This record gives sequence, structure tokens and C-alpha cells, in this order.
Amino acid sequence: MVKVALLVRLEAKPGKEAVVASFLESALTLANQEATTPVWFALRLGPSTFGIFDAFADEAGRSAHLAGPIAAALMANAAELLSQPPQIEQVEVLAAKLPH
Repeated sequence: MVKVALLVRLEAKPGKEAVVASFLESALTLANQEATTPVWFALRLGPSTFGIFDAFADEAGRSAHLAGPIAAALMANAAELLSQPPQIEQVEVLAAKLPH
């Protein structure tokens, strides 16, 4: 059961929307390699607004993800692609329905 999560909001710089979308799509390969990240979504919330939602069984999994390759790549490219720093919220999962 997932108990903790991250909700990340990203705002692309003008003209960088397609690059941000492509970056997020390519991050799925990295997310699939993370054993402690059972739930990972890349989202488009609006024309230039994107998001990431991922959930973990425990704080150790969330911490491992924050120290992992997706977070590193995002932060390395943030100044070039985003109009503001990523808004990262650490949230608690109250209930979830996941495939078995």
C-alpha cells in the first residue's frame, strides 16, 4: 500500500512546452527502474503547466526517489525549461485504488 507521495507542479517557459512534455515522457523509463516507486504519473495540466504525481510505500522510498535520477535530471534542466522552480509538495496518501 502506498502511504506517501509527491505532487510536483512544473510551469514551462514560453516555447519550451514540447520539450518539457518530451522530458516527462522520457522519464517513464527511469521511473520503471525505481523499485521503490510503484506509482508514477507525468501530467499535462494546461498548455504550459505540467505535473508529476508519484507515490511510495514509505518515507524511505520517497527519499530515494528525491535523490534519484529523475529528480537530478529535472533540477539540472529546470533553469532552461521552467519559468519558475518546480513546486514540490510532500503529501500523505489517505486512500488509493491500484491494480493488483
